[in-house]
Amino acid sequence: MGLTYREAGVDIDAGNELVQRIKDAAKRTHRPELLGGIGGFAALASLPEKYQEPLLVTGTDGVGTKLALAVTHNMHDGVGQDLVAMCVNDVLAVGAEAFLFLDYFASSKLDLDVAERVINGIARGCEIAGCALVGGETAEMPGFYQGHDYDLAGFCVGVVERSEVVTGDSVAPEDVLIGVTSSGPHANGFSLIRRVMADFGPLNDDLLNQLMAPTRIYMPSVLPIVSLVTGLSHITGGGLIENIPRMFSSTLVADIDLGAWVRPRIFDWIQQQGGIDELEMLRTFNCGIGFVIACRPENVDQILEQLTDDAVVIGRIESLGAHVQKGHLVIGLANVELG
Repeated sequence: MGLTYREAGVDIDAGNELVQRIKDAAKRTHRPELLGGIGGFAALASLPEKYQEPLLVTGTDGVGTKLALAVTHNMHDGVGQDLVAMCVNDVLAVGAEAFLFLDYFASSKLDLDVAERVINGIARGCEIAGCALVGGETAEMPGFYQGHDYDLAGFCVGVVERSEVVTGDSVAPEDVLIGVTSSGPHANGFSLIRRVMADFGPLNDDLLNQLMAPTRIYMPSVLPIVSLVTGLSHITGGGLIENIPRMFSSTLVADIDLGAWVRPRIFDWIQQQGGIDELEMLRTFNCGIGFVIACRPENVDQILEQLTDDAVVIGRIESLGAHVQKGHLVIGLANVELG
């Protein structure tokens, strides 16, 4: 025989075995709208019957350089949830229910055990979010990726009733801002974190576990109270400064009381070890708040009572030009002021 695909670095049999290994995990995420199972060329699904005028909402994201720590420290079990969370939390920001999810796993050489751990984490994230893992792609790319490195991308389809889309157009002065806590840095800012680690040296297990904690999925907590909100924001890349203003107009600002919540100590460690300026922290990391809700003052108590994740009032919406108090952050689409 001549040269084979396996000798060139791509093992089709390993890919087929992975599909078999993950079938049970995918089945746990099944929704009644699905037609057929995993492993085909494409996934088929009918729209959920409860919607009168459904709109499809799409989102895509990755895990970024947090994967470098997963590879170095053999911590692959949580990054699948990171992948799902980064996508479904974005879909949630317009009030949509996560519906379907697909993943892309690329490496130099498929390590079945690592891939299985990662995809089991993806399935676990889909179970939390209530969406179905309907398929994906596993790519071996020898000569492109090196060693044990791999990359992940996720793709989510959500559904929302046209009349219930959260656009932020109704956000107004005096609206209250509620912050839902994060589980840590989530999957953002890890290029800076890794630079800090390079200067600091090896981490102890406690710090490493805090960094690698899977991204919190806010779908089960926030989706039931969407009818009570005026705006939603997923605090992802760009931190608090870049993401909160995305949910309101240029005539408004958010007045954030930075003392309203206890910042997890992992962020203090990052800031102290790196000598990082406060504004840089707020523009890079979630600093302990992973999702922000804007609502009318009369709805605050009901929302806080119904949220199943830890949440706290962190500020309010003001008109452009609002006075900046000491210890507060005032942010808009074009301005940032730290008191």
